[in-house]
Formats: sequence, structure tokens, C-alpha cells
Amino acid sequence: MTISTLAWVTTHPARGRDDDEPLALAALLRTGVAVEVVDRDDAGVDWAAFDRAVLRSTWDYADRLPAFLDWLARVDGVTDLVNPLPAVRWSLDKHYLRELADAGVPVTPTEFVPPGTAPAFPAGRFVVKSAVGAGSRGTSTYRPGQEDAAADHVGGLHRSGQVPLVQPFVPSVATDGEWPLVFLGGAFSHAASKRVAVPEAALVQDLFAQEENAAHTATAEQVQVAGTALDVVTRRFGPLRYARVDLVRAEDGTSQVLEVELVEPSLFLTCADPAAPDRLAAALTG
Repeated sequence: MTISTLAWVTTHPARGRDDDEPLALAALLRTGVAVEVVDRDDAGVDWAAFDRAVLRSTWDYADRLPAFLDWLARVDGVTDLVNPLPAVRWSLDKHYLRELADAGVPVTPTEFVPPGTAPAFPAGRFVVKSAVGAGSRGTSTYRPGQEDAAADHVGGLHRSGQVPLVQPFVPSVATDGEWPLVFLGGAFSHAASKRVAVPEAALVQDLFAQEENAAHTATAEQVQVAGTALDVVTRRFGPLRYARVDLVRAEDGTSQVLEVELVEPSLFLTCADPAAPDRLAAALTG
């Protein structure tokens, strides 16, 4: 499919806050494609006027999930949505971690807490987050002795119609952070290191938690583990134009998948080699 017009989809609260955007838009313009940055919930946008609509910084979707899902279906009906709608729906809900684990992918141990059930918190530090969320919103860490606060967090998520999940706090996150591995057009492109300021016994109040990011040279083992997760996704949905697999290091030194981001992931272009924006542009316009 040859495209000449592309919608770079954001949302009003995220305008000007996507570090990838300047580099990506410049690369897209070099391809000759006409690009317009548009708000997802702008009622005046004619989505059929674009050959392709690319989800990028729609970071408030978790707060308005039913409306976001309706919007996805409408846009998918009139233009080429990136990533494809089935993959986006799958990636919105972290219950996909079960599918990855069942396929043999090493994932961070995760217990879901459906409404009507009581949480069982692991020994030591742990994390509570929503199964649907972005930018670490709805996420908090807890220490022993803070179980009552964690139970209140779970109850609040239940009352808002969400399914919480509980994970043990991976000790290496405190020292090394996380490692997002970015795939463009199905091939590994680059990696970054990410340290996220997730609050303790409190919640992020902004659109996303503050991060400290840097370039990272992925090890062969990291690329293999992330690639194994992406293989599961590809077998189900076909090749994707972009994907991000976030890894952490388990206590035995091996990598675990923390998340697979197919909806609107930051791609860490500012931490990548200079050719990465052109690789993204090629993946989005091919």
C-alpha cells in the first residue's frame, strides 16, 4: 500500500510532550508523505482523509477507555490504523502477560485481582497497578507494613471498574531500571534504559510518571527474550510496524518481560542511533 497522507495521532494533554515527535516528523517529511498532528478526540477531523492513522501519544486513553475503543473502531473502519486494531486491543490489557507466560516467555510474576476478590500481597516490596494503564498512572509501590494502603489502592481500582494486578518489586529496578527494546517493521532497532519515578504508596498525578532515559546497548540475551515475546504477538496478529518490549532483570540475572507496548509506546528516538527515525519512517510508510 502506497500512502501519501498520514495522521500522527496525539491527544490535547500530550501536545508538545512527546520527545519522539520532532525527530519522527522530520523523518516522515523526508519520505515525501504529508503528515498532520491531530488530536484523537477532535470532532472536526476527517479520518477518512488520511491514508494511515498512527497512534502515538494518546496517553490519556485509560481514563476514557470506552470512548477510546469506540474511536478506534470508527477510525479503523475508514483508514489504515497503526498498529492494527486487534493488536491494539490485545495490548491495552495486561492480561496478555498470561498468554506470554503460557507460551514460555519469561514474564514478571503477576497476579490479577478481579472485582469481588481480595488481594494477596507478596512478601517484601511489591507493585500494584491497573491492568489497563499508560505512563505508570494507577501504579504504586509498597513496602511491608503498607498492606492496608495497598488494599485501599486495589479497592479504588475496583470501584472505578478496573482490574488491578500485583507484582513483586524486582530489586534490579531500583539499581538498573528497565530496558525498553524497540522493534520497527518487525526487526530489532534499538534499546534504552529507563528509570521511572513510580511513587511509593501514592499515585502519579500527571499524564505520565517522570523518567530518566539513556541509550543502552542491548545484550544478545535481551534481544532474544524480547524477540521471543514479539514472536508470540506476530504469530497472532502478523507483522507490526512498531513494538516495544520492556525488560527487567530477575534475581538470577535473566531477563523478564514487564510489558509489551503496541498501542502508543514512547520509542526513545532521542536515545537511539541517528538512523532510527528513518527506520521508523520507513516502517510507517511502507
